[in-house]
Amino acid sequence: MKKTNALRILDQHKIIYDTLEYKYDSENLDVAKIAADNNIALESIYKTLVLNGDNSGTIMAIIAGDCQLSLKKTATASGNKKVEMLAPNQLQAVTGYIRGGCSPVGTKKVFPVYLDLSAKNHDKIYVNAGAKGLLFYCDPNDLFKACQLNWADLSQ
Repeated sequence: MKKTNALRILDQHKIIYDTLEYKYDSENLDVAKIAADNNIALESIYKTLVLNGDNSGTIMAIIAGDCQLSLKKTATASGNKKVEMLAPNQLQAVTGYIRGGCSPVGTKKVFPVYLDLSAKNHDKIYVNAGAKGLLFYCDPNDLFKACQLNWADLSQ
């Protein structure tokens, strides 16, 4: 397995983590498929979403795979009146990551990151490790060491 920038940063911060490689399916990016194919609880896989806020600019939201993002709650949590999803064709230019391989750790610029409160219910969560077909899992509290993390109610 090749070390991604996200994994190198976790190592620098001495965060204890494990990785999971899975078969990436570009035709089906659904987190439910990843969970089912790897016998993982859907609510323990967290997806990283990139948004633009009208006041803050780019932000990242991390929510459980079995949840939907609430744009209203995310706007409130991030000090914006309105947030909208970043266009997929802008993802690499803004974050340095490609669709299906976007991690909240190791972006080319530092952005505010909001982790849904539901992560507090888990000892470990799975998060994209910065490459298609690769997740890392760690204690959600450890993510604070690796990125500008804020707890927030983001799901609907």
